[in-house]
Amino acid sequence: MTTIQLTLPDDLAKKATEAGLLSTEAIQELLREQLLRRAGESLRDIHSRMPREELTPELEQEIVEAVQAYRAEQRGRRVG
Repeated sequence: MTTIQLTLPDDLAKKATEAGLLSTEAIQELLREQLLRRAGESLRDIHSRMPREELTPELEQEIVEAVQAYRAEQRGRRVG
């Protein structure tokens, strides 16, 4: 575990404490949500820079089928 120390303005610290946002669990959840949000933004940025004509309907279908096959395989591993 890592210990961190934060310096916050008194009014912000008071409001955050009253809202239950300074507990270990709340901070962990806030950080996880922020990491997911940033990862999503990064993916959207990458997607927006990709040439549109490269994703043909055939390629899109191939991707969908690959994802479905992977998910089926993962479900099979959990069951077996």
